[in-house]
Amino acid sequence: MPELPEVEVVRAGLAPAVTGASIDGVEVFDDRSLRRHDRASGDFADQLQGRGIHAAVRRGKFLWMPLEGGRALVAHLGMSGQVLLRTPGQPAERLLRIRLQLGHPAHGELWLDFVDQRIFGSMAVDRMLPTADGLPAGHSGEVSGPWSQLVPSQVAHIGRDPLDPGFDDEAFHAALSRKRSGIKRVLLDQTLASGIGNIYADEALFMAGLHYDQPADSLDRGEAELLLASVRTVLQNALAEGGTSFDAQYVNVNGQSGYFAHSLLAYGQHGRPCSRCGTTLVRERFMNRSSHFCPACQPLRPIRE
Repeated sequence: MPELPEVEVVRAGLAPAVTGASIDGVEVFDDRSLRRHDRASGDFADQLQGRGIHAAVRRGKFLWMPLEGGRALVAHLGMSGQVLLRTPGQPAERLLRIRLQLGHPAHGELWLDFVDQRIFGSMAVDRMLPTADGLPAGHSGEVSGPWSQLVPSQVAHIGRDPLDPGFDDEAFHAALSRKRSGIKRVLLDQTLASGIGNIYADEALFMAGLHYDQPADSLDRGEAELLLASVRTVLQNALAEGGTSFDAQYVNVNGQSGYFAHSLLAYGQHGRPCSRCGTTLVRERFMNRSSHFCPACQPLRPIRE
């Protein structure tokens, strides 16, 4: 599933093409991709037709485009969703679900295609709410405006991500001290810190030398700070390499894959020697997925009374 780096790569690719563009046409080829759209608020296409787009914004794994009129087009990639920019007339992707026909004052006509193999992703037009802290709702590059302190209702419950300037380090550390769950389970809680999924949780825990099932409240302040720094480093490194692609399901807006898979030190590396100590990395079942770690560098230590 695309995590913060992958969605940010998509956002950054969309931004110059959609900022200032108008939505001149909407085609919905599969209603299943509108599962998160509130039909009681109005028809999806009707709410988009003729609207201008202010920016492309991201918080965690959610992406949205604030619209003229006060609403937003929200996109969630799910497991296999792709948002692609196409020149009009190009052959349609086989799994095309939604197409927006855009007109841009500098770039001319463009197609924004939402492609999704498993149909776990979605698009929706959503109402906007003020952010609780009055800070910008998410990352939008250098673009800002009255809409920047507004967040779609579907995204309002999601915590800020660790790369967000508004992320509250102290609140994060305090939350860890109250959680008895394993630290990886806490990292995956999107209401606490968004954008971290299975891949980058494993990588950050490996960098910090922490076992995935170590109770969060057993970490001392130094370990908690190291973990948060590791999360940020891993996310920034992945972003610099265009995200992680294991197959063609995640690509950027031009259909290109990311390269961070070649830099993974823990996730998917089971059976290989640890890059630090040479011990064989292992994989264990975790929730409905897996955790990858070094049993020597990341021991589950006894809880101090």
